[in-house]
Amino acid sequence: MEISRKTWLKYIEALRKVSNKASDEARRFIETHDLTTEGGLKAFTDFAYALVTKYGEGATAMACEFYDALAVLSGVSLAPALPAATATYGETAKTINGVRLKSQNTEMLSSSIGRLVKMAGVDTTMQNAIRDGAQWAWIPNGDTCAFCMMLASRGWQPASKKALKNGHAEHIHANCDCTYAIRFNDRTFVEGYDPNDYLRMYRDADGTTSTQKINALRREFYAENKDRINAQKRSAYAKRVELNEPSAEELNVD
Repeated sequence: MEISRKTWLKYIEALRKVSNKASDEARRFIETHDLTTEGGLKAFTDFAYALVTKYGEGATAMACEFYDALAVLSGVSLAPALPAATATYGETAKTINGVRLKSQNTEMLSSSIGRLVKMAGVDTTMQNAIRDGAQWAWIPNGDTCAFCMMLASRGWQPASKKALKNGHAEHIHANCDCTYAIRFNDRTFVEGYDPNDYLRMYRDADGTTSTQKINALRREFYAENKDRINAQKRSAYAKRVELNEPSAEELNVD
């Protein structure tokens, strides 16, 4: 059975919309509140936790629906997929504080809330795949980062708790549409996904260690997309200036 590119992109787009919705609402809150005060930060953390819960539950519901539909099409009889738990208040606060320690960038902070929403959906897929002994593969989409390409090069693998960290998907980052696909037999594929393509890119990259190769891929990707990446940075910087956020030193463009 082949999961068509159209079907896969429809699922990815649905997850993206719910994640982006949470990020957008978080951004609007940040722009109208002072997070430098204890009260303002507490108010944002409360609001962010509500967003993560609300939209995270939407992401888990979509993940369950897609998982169950794939099981039916694959001809396997399974218990209904169970939604993963959304991020706790403590996890939400830790994420917010971690981002703020690195930068006061509004986009980074709001995107981190969307990341927690996405994580709930991915956790749902992963936890059910482990429960049912399924296989999974990391499917790239859009502007794939070097680490995502490395994960994609591993191909289909038995679902394992080794990919979880503290019960969550280990590699989930903001502004990324890459995610896990699952299958229940070796006859199921995702249209357009060929792990050998990514494996060749990884093997051909400079370096002898995994870290060296990933860094080489990052440099190659940046060289190919330098103008577009810098345009995005300039746009983000312009927004920060408008909001009286950090200085031009954070722009870091060539």
